[in-house]
Amino acid sequence: MTLALVSKPDTDTPVLEPVTLPAPGAGELRVRVIAASVDPVDLFLAGGSGRTVWGLTGTIGLGSSLTGIVTGIGDGVTGFAPGDRIAAAHPVLGAPARGHAEETVVPAYAAAPLPAGLDPVAAATVPLNGLTAAQLLDRLGPAGGRTLLVTGAAGGVGGFAVALAARAGWAVTALARGSDRDFVLRAGARELVTELPGPAFDAVVDAAVLEAAALGAVRDGGALAGPTSARPATPERGITVDLVDSQPDGDRLAALLALAADGVLELRVAGTVPLSDAALAYGNVAAGGGRGRWVLLAD
Repeated sequence: MTLALVSKPDTDTPVLEPVTLPAPGAGELRVRVIAASVDPVDLFLAGGSGRTVWGLTGTIGLGSSLTGIVTGIGDGVTGFAPGDRIAAAHPVLGAPARGHAEETVVPAYAAAPLPAGLDPVAAATVPLNGLTAAQLLDRLGPAGGRTLLVTGAAGGVGGFAVALAARAGWAVTALARGSDRDFVLRAGARELVTELPGPAFDAVVDAAVLEAAALGAVRDGGALAGPTSARPATPERGITVDLVDSQPDGDRLAALLALAADGVLELRVAGTVPLSDAALAYGNVAAGGGRGRWVLLAD
């Protein structure tokens, strides 16, 4: 048994309870969790909206983004051994225990080794947010000097999207608060705007999930990429709209962690709380407006 934060269909309040963790199967790792970020998708699932979008029923584990120590490996696993420190984006919606737990089981293909010297607490903010940012940018094609607006540019996904897009050659404008100017410029944005502009950009990464409103910033025939939402934007004016569910990718995660270790991706932790106080972190995320991710500590 392990303690895990779970979502039940009859309440929108996560519950910490003992669950039975299966032994790692073929291609899987058993992991003792060190830290796990609390992301908006966790609230989306716990509140029931995510259950509807993804067709989930019953009791489900919460927590998509984690770091931990490998304690067991299933058949066929290569490249990992007990004692390894790893990061992972847990891809199994509906698993009994995910990142917000003392222990979990993850597919090896979703994990990557932690670089030496990278703080595992800060690194827990990378897997889901970093992969989502990278995969949103993938949908927009090569940069080629094109103009890009990133909404929510000071958020968990948006901050990484700014840095990755600037590194790839996009001319990036960041939509964020005036107080976020220094951060977004450090990340690589050429300018900051505090209000949604008109249709001036070749593409938009809608990290803030503004949905239909974000289309107003895209020129005719441009492109918008955003996370899956309950009310997605409808294509208009020849604009391509792509909605992205972050997909596990251990190799890419390893590259993102290397960028974090090199300082290319700035890691921000709003605060840490023990797993037993998860409600505090969930409440802070629900309140919005924070900078950096709240992180649950399992140890």
